[in-house]
Amino acid sequence: MSTKERRMERNRRVFVVLLAMSFIILLLMFRLAWLQLIPAAPASARSADWKREAVAQRERGLVLDSGRGDFLDRNGESITGETYKALAVFPLQAHSRGLHSADFAGLAHALNCSEKTLEEWMRGLREPAFWQAKDERSPHKLSDKQIRALSKLHLSGVRVLPYRNRYPSSFDPKHVIGYLSQHPELLRTKFRHELSSRTMTVTDLIGGAGLEQSLDRLLHGTGPTSVSYFTDGSDKPLNGLDMRLTSPNNPYYPLKVMTTLDLSIQNAIEAYVDQQGLKEGAVVVLDAHNGDIVAMVSRPHLAVYSLHSEGSDVANHAIRAATPGSIFKLITEAAALEAKVTDEQETFICNGVYGRYGLHCWKQGGHGKLTLREALANSCNVTFAAVAERLTTEQLRRTADQLGIGRKIGWSTEEALAPLGKPLRLIGDEEAGQLFVGSPRSRDGGLLAQTGIGQRDVRLSPLQAANLVVSLLHDGRVAEPRLVSEIRYANGQRMIALPRQYAPSPYGQIAPATAAALVRGMEAVVTAGTGRSIYEGKWAVAGKSGTAETLLAGQARNNQWFTGYGPVKAPRYVVTVLSENRSTHSANQATAVFRGIMDLLADSEPAQHRK
Repeated sequence: MSTKERRMERNRRVFVVLLAMSFIILLLMFRLAWLQLIPAAPASARSADWKREAVAQRERGLVLDSGRGDFLDRNGESITGETYKALAVFPLQAHSRGLHSADFAGLAHALNCSEKTLEEWMRGLREPAFWQAKDERSPHKLSDKQIRALSKLHLSGVRVLPYRNRYPSSFDPKHVIGYLSQHPELLRTKFRHELSSRTMTVTDLIGGAGLEQSLDRLLHGTGPTSVSYFTDGSDKPLNGLDMRLTSPNNPYYPLKVMTTLDLSIQNAIEAYVDQQGLKEGAVVVLDAHNGDIVAMVSRPHLAVYSLHSEGSDVANHAIRAATPGSIFKLITEAAALEAKVTDEQETFICNGVYGRYGLHCWKQGGHGKLTLREALANSCNVTFAAVAERLTTEQLRRTADQLGIGRKIGWSTEEALAPLGKPLRLIGDEEAGQLFVGSPRSRDGGLLAQTGIGQRDVRLSPLQAANLVVSLLHDGRVAEPRLVSEIRYANGQRMIALPRQYAPSPYGQIAPATAAALVRGMEAVVTAGTGRSIYEGKWAVAGKSGTAETLLAGQARNNQWFTGYGPVKAPRYVVTVLSENRSTHSANQATAVFRGIMDLLADSEPAQHRK
């Protein structure tokens, strides 16, 4: 073969090789384009979107702030949300991190734990995590001393970062605020669009009760703030890339919910009722001027990290209906005065036994001769059974409705609220309570007598009992207690205002004279009746006590109540206390707690209001 022929053969081979290589490169480019542009269903349960797997190999993310809106009290104090420095650790290979270096020993010393404990925790990491000390439920809050010590250390995948804790370490969980929980089924129903657009995942937390639940859609925000640490496929750090912060970068979120609560009063009452041994029950404090909710305490405690643990209860007893006993006599007297079947000065005779239905007075031997006002002050069962039998079931039901009893009374809208696209009820799990079951006969004497003293089928909540007193102080006009006054954007601009509003009954309003008579009767309760034990205090107060017979697991128990207001001359606050399932022979705990709370409220007021 000639030289020329050999040269041509060599060129031909080179061309074929280059052509083959070009073809292979084109195939690879086509395959890459196919994977990027053409969506395909996964072939098996183990397969996944290749793009996400690639990111997972190089990027480990940790949420610093969920982006959820926070609650503030009426003075602007934070109820939820606390930002502090915490130690973030990203999973790396042991030799990449430097676990046996002097810096690692310094890290363990700064965290006040053993090197073995810290090493075992780090080796076990599969996802990024914040360091938590033993028995801590949230990332450990680093002290200034710890931060200074950690700043001198150099360990791969270990960083001091700002963390937004939903419930601060000093936060005592509050039923009125509620809690967050994982609820994939509910989330799929409520946030279908967000899940499909991948702005939410089925593991996200949503509101489980209280305001966390009723305002959940607004509180969710526009997404979390997270930090990513870059590694290769074998969990080795990619030097030079370090970390990347990802944030929604929206100046309007997260939202700030301005509540009507006073955090200092709320916390003081929580501490006080625990000190007094209130095991089961509730306290509601309303602003006497407008019915706004200043404090709402429920016991047993709410355990937000272990909802059904022993000694805790997720139910808010402040809005749960319970047998009211003698505080319902306010409704009975109002109905009787409205129907004009009696008046304040009519006299009755109580010898301790009613004579029908097995009903008797709480005072052995009775009260003797007394007026209707004196009967309210001394909570005479015989008198109020007799008065109730003069009424019809419809008259009792109508007056109760006029005063906000037997219906949900918390702030709500009938029409859709613009930001939500649907009506809003701030206290979503409030119970309406009742007077009767079914449609009883209009003149059932036994039913009327027992209903008239707050027994039988009667149920109302502490919130309703407190709002009843506010209504009487305002000539019978019924307000809707608010928990939220407005919602603001993160930049302080108002998003929406929730104005004070009223809840008129279709039956109209009771006469101002009727309301005034009941207010006079509540004053007599403390000056000359069942509330004489709380006459002395920092404020002159008025109200109505109650003891209701109930059953717990077949055992006789009492619900003990006191609802009232203070100071008498210029009412500032209305307080209702319920102590549930007490021993039948115990003193009325609610009355004593009411007095103590009124004294706390007096101390919280400026000097000019303490008289």
